Amino acid sequence: MKKLYLATYLLATASFTCYAQEDMTTVWEVKLEHSIDQSGTGLEERGYSYAASDKEMTVFSNKDGSTIWSKPFKEIAPNLRKIDELIPFWESNTVFLFERKMGKDQVACIDIEKGTLLWTTDKYQNLSEGNVVYIAEKEGFALSLKESLVFIKARTGEELWTTSKFKGAIGKYVYRNNEIVTVNFVPSGLGALFTGFKNQIAKINLDNGDLLWEQAYVGRAERKVITREFIFDLELKDDMVVLKMNGIQTYDWKTGAKLWAAAFDFTADVIGKPAGATAFGIYGAVADPVWVGDDVYVLDMSNKKSQYVKKYDRNTGKLLWTSPEIKGARAIPAMGIAGDKIILQIGGTVECQAIIRKKDSEGNITIERKVWWPDVKPWGLKALNTSDGSMAWESERFKKGISNSFSVGENVIACSGKAIYSLKIADGSEVYEVDLKEDNIGRGEQLQLYEDKVIVIGNKGVSSHSISDGKLIASGKYKNSALEDTKGDYLIMKTERSDIASFYLKNCSYKQFNARKGATTSLTEEGDYVYVYEKKTVTKLSTK
Repeated sequence: MKKLYLATYLLATASFTCYAQEDMTTVWEVKLEHSIDQSGTGLEERGYSYAASDKEMTVFSNKDGSTIWSKPFKEIAPNLRKIDELIPFWESNTVFLFERKMGKDQVACIDIEKGTLLWTTDKYQNLSEGNVVYIAEKEGFALSLKESLVFIKARTGEELWTTSKFKGAIGKYVYRNNEIVTVNFVPSGLGALFTGFKNQIAKINLDNGDLLWEQAYVGRAERKVITREFIFDLELKDDMVVLKMNGIQTYDWKTGAKLWAAAFDFTADVIGKPAGATAFGIYGAVADPVWVGDDVYVLDMSNKKSQYVKKYDRNTGKLLWTSPEIKGARAIPAMGIAGDKIILQIGGTVECQAIIRKKDSEGNITIERKVWWPDVKPWGLKALNTSDGSMAWESERFKKGISNSFSVGENVIACSGKAIYSLKIADGSEVYEVDLKEDNIGRGEQLQLYEDKVIVIGNKGVSSHSISDGKLIASGKYKNSALEDTKGDYLIMKTERSDIASFYLKNCSYKQFNARKGATTSLTEEGDYVYVYEKKTVTKLSTK
């Protein structure tokens, strides 16, 4: 790591504070005996992490980087001649190793903490990260196969039951008394495995695999392409199963009877698919439903030309009102309720994820896993009345751009890219407008609420402003970069070349680390450390 000039003096102006940058402190650095093709960072309280090539795997201590175990895969699982894929299941302290052989896949399950083999089998074909789910309440794996759903014990591989009545992979689930209600889905790349697929939400007895009831649902359940989060939510409110996907669908926990639904077909196609993308998804283009007391507010985006907000009674599903048309909005990423107003953010950043296959002039092929936040037009900010859905006000300040937005007390905070604004929720009048030129962080891309400050994330740094009057408090200028992660008091920005900067949100000072291009970085849950994986080296950095 290059040593950079350490500046300890303070650059202060009369109006705000700007700190010089330092290098991030290296807690430890370890060079492994093998290259790093895959890595996984365990929680600090768990105490260990892993790095692996296609032939070997090392598990190391998070505390000091010392090796807990390091073995060739052929020593751990002699039945497997090579490893084509490795999938960790942290909750069960296990890792699945795969040797792909066109219909004769071998899978080995190992104890990640000890590096010992638990079980191996060639019985289950076409398993992947998408169709294996660990159910912690029963300490077992649900394997979604072409013909059936199989449930096995995690530590022994013993098959407990199988059913052919549930088709597709298990998605999110809710659990009660050895029973789950879950939604099926087709994982990316496994469409051919589940021919004849139909949408199912079903209740399953985990003791014997019996389907206690099943219903159809509206929409398409899936995970994000890279980060693997589900893009829908499932929860249990008393005896009501609530599925939030393209709106809301509700079912009776005991009988499966449909109670009421406000769900609409919607396909987010506001951003084009990158060239060479083998998997691609757009997320956050439509705000989630908002549930306030007995009222439920849902966005109806099923018509590409006209959109609506609809208000329902939570208990009966009765439609209480439909708002006037919200014409031409291609994306409404945020909807919030404050007092007697519904705040709608029209346009702004949405999340995209893609796996992109690239081939250079010499025929070399690389796989890029990309997450980015493109901007979607048109932009705007408006408010509706909760009583009848009528228009309350619309701001003209965001016709040329808008970040995300949030409400604090009686005001809503948003950024146009060049300035931040606080508007009164009651009537849309301005509390303040503050130009971002003095921040010197480029264009304001995103906002975060942090303590009593507004954090502005620019494309060249981070700044903070007072929520009450918008006054600039602190600023840190960095390179062209984008938000990588944020936890606790810290925020990570990352450049296209994989350099990172850890911003301390209390004063926007930052420490930096110049990594090799293509390095993988992982911010710990507490925000105290960053792990960097590059070639054969693992580096643990302190963000403080």
